[in-house]
Amino acid sequence: MHRSDPIIRKFRPVLTCSAGSSLNLKGSGIEIARASLPDAILMDINLPGINGFEALKILHSDPATAHIPVIAISANAMPRDIQKGMELGFLRYITKPTKVDEFMEALDVALEFAGEKVGQSE
Repeated sequence: MHRSDPIIRKFRPVLTCSAGSSLNLKGSGIEIARASLPDAILMDINLPGINGFEALKILHSDPATAHIPVIAISANAMPRDIQKGMELGFLRYITKPTKVDEFMEALDVALEFAGEKVGQSE
C-alpha cells in the first residue's frame, strides 16, 4: 500500500501491530506474515520485486499462512483486474483512492472470517 493513501496513513499504526505487541518490519511481507500470523493481511498489488498476485499464491501454498484472509488494495481498478484478484483468492479487492466505508467493511469481513477459522481449528 502506498503511504500517501489517506486511509493507510490513518490506520497504519493499527495495521502494523496488534495492541500491546511490537513487530519487527524488516524482511519481506511474506516472512512477516509467516512469523506473526496476523488475523488479516492488506496487500497492495503493485509490490516491489513481486506482485500481489504472486505473493498471494505463496501465502496460500504455505499451510502456516493459507488460512489468513488477504484484502487487495490497488490502483488497478479495471473490472478485469478486480475479477482476476477475486478469482485468485483475495477476500476483497479495494481500489484506490480508498473509501473509508468500503475499507472498514472489508476489514470487518476479514476479521470475522479469521475468527471463524480460529473457531474451527479449536
